[in-house]
Amino acid sequence: MLFAQSWFDGDHPEEQRIRALADQIYGAVDWTWITPRAPFLSMGWHPESGFIPSDWNIYNEGMLMYLLALGSPTHPLPPSTWGALTEKFEPSWRGDHLHYPPMFVHQYSHVWVDFRDIRDAYIATKGIDYFENSKRATIAQRDYAIANAGGFAGYGPDIWGLTACDGPGDFKATIGGRAREFFSYSERGPGARDDGTLAPTAAVGSIVFAPDLVIPTITAMHDRYGRGIYGKYGFFDAFNPTLTEMGEPLKHGRIVPGVGWVDIDYLGIDQGPIVAMIENWRTGLVWNTMRRNPHIRRGLDRAGFTGGWLARVP
Repeated sequence: MLFAQSWFDGDHPEEQRIRALADQIYGAVDWTWITPRAPFLSMGWHPESGFIPSDWNIYNEGMLMYLLALGSPTHPLPPSTWGALTEKFEPSWRGDHLHYPPMFVHQYSHVWVDFRDIRDAYIATKGIDYFENSKRATIAQRDYAIANAGGFAGYGPDIWGLTACDGPGDFKATIGGRAREFFSYSERGPGARDDGTLAPTAAVGSIVFAPDLVIPTITAMHDRYGRGIYGKYGFFDAFNPTLTEMGEPLKHGRIVPGVGWVDIDYLGIDQGPIVAMIENWRTGLVWNTMRRNPHIRRGLDRAGFTGGWLARVP
């Protein structure tokens, strides 16, 4: 919505209305209400029972939400909230980057915000920026697939990518003499669940971070598995070359000869980053548009980000 607000920047009355509606809707959000355990935002609320017991209080995709909360012109969270959040990041530091198993965590905030060369107080102490952090997470995922400690079919330098995605179902099976456990929709990643299910969005959505690694992977996935994993709207959500026979009822997808298990769904939350990140890599269109949005800039300023494009007059 804020992207549309900055994209439609003309004087036509309809474009003016789009901008006004975006302000109205964004300004109506009372971020201070969503903090039953201040300063952190709650992960959910039910009208019957109230807030759930979980908060956004670790390194994850919630970075973008906090920037929106800090940037609010009506009901913002205090600037100190960002420091309280990043104090929780350190347990996720794994030597050279902040680690979180599913790749989407390292992508989603970056779809909208250009983190290149801008830093907050926390990431500055690491000598990198959050863009570089996601680049290193991308490389780590590929290295994980190359090592392939789980012995899954297909994994390698050009076939990799674990994130939250559809899976074949929740059951166990013995394949090639090895006991395997499979899952339906679940987060997947190094150090977490891995049942051999690969999600193209995990790799393709990282094209901005490491195009030299991702472009050969896009080509290899398409060439090796062809129409088996690629349809009218692009890549299907996920596939699993290890699961080649249907010994248990599948919750999702089907077995494709010569490929293995393949999902039949396109999930918008996974397809979206593919399209947006390809465009950011090609032209920077989404990033450049969001740079002009006053709410995003205000959120970054209040979070203490400095340098890079933020140092230039909007």
